[in-house]
Amino acid sequence: MSTLKRGSVAVVGAAESDLGQVAPHTNPMDLIAQATLAALDDCGLKLKDIDGVFCAMSQARVAPMAVAEYLGIKPDYFDGTIIGGSSFMTHIAHAQAALEAGLCKVALICYGSTQRSVSRAAAARPEYNYYETPYRPFNPPTAYAMAASRHMHQYGTTREQLAEVAVSARKWALMNPKAWEKEPLTIEQVINARMVSYPFTVRDCCLVTDGGGAIILTLADKAKTLKKKPVYVLGTGESISHANISSMADLTVTAAAISGPKAFKMAGMKPSDMNMLSLYDAFTITPILFLEDLGYCPKGEGGRFVQGGTIAPGGKLAVNTSGGGLSYCHPGMYGLLVLIEAIRQVRGECDKRQVKNCDVALAHGNGGVLSSQCTVILGSAATL
Repeated sequence: MSTLKRGSVAVVGAAESDLGQVAPHTNPMDLIAQATLAALDDCGLKLKDIDGVFCAMSQARVAPMAVAEYLGIKPDYFDGTIIGGSSFMTHIAHAQAALEAGLCKVALICYGSTQRSVSRAAAARPEYNYYETPYRPFNPPTAYAMAASRHMHQYGTTREQLAEVAVSARKWALMNPKAWEKEPLTIEQVINARMVSYPFTVRDCCLVTDGGGAIILTLADKAKTLKKKPVYVLGTGESISHANISSMADLTVTAAAISGPKAFKMAGMKPSDMNMLSLYDAFTITPILFLEDLGYCPKGEGGRFVQGGTIAPGGKLAVNTSGGGLSYCHPGMYGLLVLIEAIRQVRGECDKRQVKNCDVALAHGNGGVLSSQCTVILGSAATL
């Protein structure tokens, strides 16, 4: 049972690095430095103030050491936990524990990747799996496609419903100047695009971009004295269900069904209290699964739930307002960018895509092949 205290720490700085395609003259550490300096400027702190480093990367084997060296800092506390794209939500919980325990005073959570420039295969080489590799899957798409196919078979989810997730994300992206995709998208275009792994076409799959980000956390009392209004950590939840898709107990149920209730309990809130959701959308099936597992609709109803623009601009539930991994950016482990959008929504910094009266946001991370699920609930001072 978690002993972390609701609202004891806050995010005080948040920033992206350059996004899109940045090589050959920029490397992952450059991107981390860009984002870190921007996040520090965002809150009015300096590099020397950072005494806690949390980082996960596929392009650096010992990420905390590499980051500390590059930034020229000597942290008192560091954490290199890596569980895929949800690592950064886990880092939020770990940073909160370290801050509460007095192990550090200012925590940096950061990430950088040049996977588009160097190729995704070179950025993250898959491990040999004796149960799956002989069958030559094209992972991760093949693994997620299996989950989508099972959901379609078991619950009647349609290709059009999956496509609706991509179309909704694109509508949000068109309101985000930093988004990679700049053109409208239709359901027909998603379905008729190049096939990748049935039922997914390329438009059902996340982008492959370079990019990175950084967020700065500190204790609530210190947060109140800094440049921007704090965004408080109200609840966190973490869960791992498997490593390989062949060991997933039920292809239609993720560990978000465990991490979500943990976060809601810590926050003292329920799903309907959230003003917006920032969900890891590696593929069009993932928001559907997470909407079900986090309690926004019954299991099997996710496809029908997203129909008709429910999660698009103007819909009844704001989801992935940045454009998500499907249309905004996806530099490998995308979870930190998921968090940054939720933070900005609570701050009211999202301009045309801003959700009205957004005091509470949920950021949900996914890692591996639906393997790790981590949920963070963030709130304004009004929620304390």
